[in-house]
Amino acid sequence: MSSAIGSLKFPFPLKPDQLSAVESWINKGCRGSVIYSTGTGKTEIAFESARRASLLDTVNKNNIPANTEPYNILFLVPRIVLIEQNIIRLQKYNIPPESIGAFYGEKKNHREITISTYQSTVNNHQLIEDSKMVILDEVHLLSNTAFSFKNLFKVITSNPSRRILGLTATINELDPRYKEIIEIIPPVKKYLIKEAVDDGRLAKPEIITLEVTLTSEEREIYRKTSETIRNISYKLNAYDPSVISKILYQGGMRAKYAKEWFNQVKIRKDLLNSSRRKLDRAVTIIEKHRDEKLMVFSETIESITKLREILITKNIKSEIIHSKIKTKERKLILEKWGTEFFPLLSVHTLEIGFDIPQVGIAIILSNTSNINQIAQRIGRVIRKTAEKKSASIYLVYAKETKDNNILRMVDKAVGTKTNKAARKGTKQTKITDSFK
Repeated sequence: MSSAIGSLKFPFPLKPDQLSAVESWINKGCRGSVIYSTGTGKTEIAFESARRASLLDTVNKNNIPANTEPYNILFLVPRIVLIEQNIIRLQKYNIPPESIGAFYGEKKNHREITISTYQSTVNNHQLIEDSKMVILDEVHLLSNTAFSFKNLFKVITSNPSRRILGLTATINELDPRYKEIIEIIPPVKKYLIKEAVDDGRLAKPEIITLEVTLTSEEREIYRKTSETIRNISYKLNAYDPSVISKILYQGGMRAKYAKEWFNQVKIRKDLLNSSRRKLDRAVTIIEKHRDEKLMVFSETIESITKLREILITKNIKSEIIHSKIKTKERKLILEKWGTEFFPLLSVHTLEIGFDIPQVGIAIILSNTSNINQIAQRIGRVIRKTAEKKSASIYLVYAKETKDNNILRMVDKAVGTKTNKAARKGTKQTKITDSFK
């Protein structure tokens, strides 16, 4: 009996870099992670790796079938919306629908190839126990900071014969949060944004830095919150959020200080995300690209809701997508994008894995220091097509605040010298001036 994954047939040839990733994983004993930029076909790498692994495990050295048991594969994704997306893709690649199962919420269909979320698997370890191979999409989410996910990773890796493939666009190998992942399923192949752009696999990102200043009222709030954060950190002798988070659960006066520390950080973060001049600058960019599909990324629902309200006063229709928008409604929004409206305002939801229609313009308003988020956001707009060779990415940041970090983070993710350009008055700064 042949495995379901053995029926896999792509309607296109895999790229040399994709085949190289598959071979690297196989050569490392079918345990490791592929660090590939968004838009370079990580999912296809995963499917082909699974097909090759099934051949290795079901045929012995004399090319005789070793057993006739199904080759169970568990594909874990971070969000429910990605389950259906991968089921559709597997069916397009010739996998029989009856061999594909979805396991989440009310749906509990366990098949030879089962797609589930991390959260759904936390209390359903049997899914893992029954699997000969586990694919971990966005593997960086299984960091040491989430106890339930950390325990899940231990269950997955407990069987030494189980094949494991991790997928992510980027991961900081020096970050202690990822120590266990790096040690047990280390990177076997990397193909980051800069390399993919140089090879012509991704569209070239044009990074446009736009500097704004806070209003006098906002500056005062920023000054006070920053001062309070520093004072509390001094009292606690702790400056790292993970350390302060531990203090929060210890009780007593120190816990009260820790709670206030996080409260002040939130106030400052909300301020930076909803800064009036940042939102005004975003509106100016949107007006410039009035009839072009465009994405706006922010950290909070409140900030993009404010932006939408400003756009309404300009007679510019926009739509918002965030985690509270149901899948069916999200699909309808995406179908209307580019015909009934052009600016799409997003909070996190479209960053991870979600296939979106063609778009080549992005505005990043948030002050995130998460390199994975930055890489995912840029990856949304640099997928290359016959019509698109480059993409415009606007970074709107508040001068002399924590927002300055965004320049360094984008530089790290893309391999450009965005931060240096902003400081030295090169093209990016001149573009910024044209918006004033």
